[in-house]
Amino acid sequence: MKNILVIGAGRFGTYLMREFAAQGDDILVIDSQEERLQKALPFVTSSLIGNATDPDFMKTIGVDSFDLCVVSIGDDFQASLETTSLLKELGAKYVIARASRGVHEKFLLRNGADDVVYPERFMAKWAAIRYSSANVKDYIPVPGDYSIFEVDVPASWIGKNMIDLKVRQTMRLNILAVKNGKDDFNMDFDPTIPFKEGQSVVIIGSDEDLKKHLGLQY
Repeated sequence: MKNILVIGAGRFGTYLMREFAAQGDDILVIDSQEERLQKALPFVTSSLIGNATDPDFMKTIGVDSFDLCVVSIGDDFQASLETTSLLKELGAKYVIARASRGVHEKFLLRNGADDVVYPERFMAKWAAIRYSSANVKDYIPVPGDYSIFEVDVPASWIGKNMIDLKVRQTMRLNILAVKNGKDDFNMDFDPTIPFKEGQSVVIIGSDEDLKKHLGLQY
């Protein structure tokens, strides 16, 4: 369980708080608009109305006591920049800031953000990869030119098992799970059982090997 400070209760901030709350984290949210705070109340431990760019106000928060501070201001980049800088000045341990445009990322990092999230860019890339191929079910990027995909079992794999195919040895791919339908997720699968039509696999590998052996285009 972590103590998390979220600044900005817009749509992104609210979705984020919902996920943090599901993990049992304690959340303090700050926003200048009471209406937005009301929508966040089901997911937070406490809330405050205030201006996060005001040093006097922020000094009362005890920023350095939080494990994580999230600046989720999306409609006022200047306020996001000032808030990020102020949090680090006040001793914040780790600051994540939201960028709404590509050019914002470098300025946020220069002003103290430890990491920057760009949800619009991430979702655009995810959607383009997910829907550009009929056999792709899901996609997760991994640092270092690696990716995780859920794909339909290739037609050439049907009737063969992992040992026959030499997935790891020859293709340099690792199968993390086999799915037999939407809700049948099996991570403890038998590598000697042949693949069959209708299954999908969750697989990790380098982008180069995934493209080469699975015919993915991204």
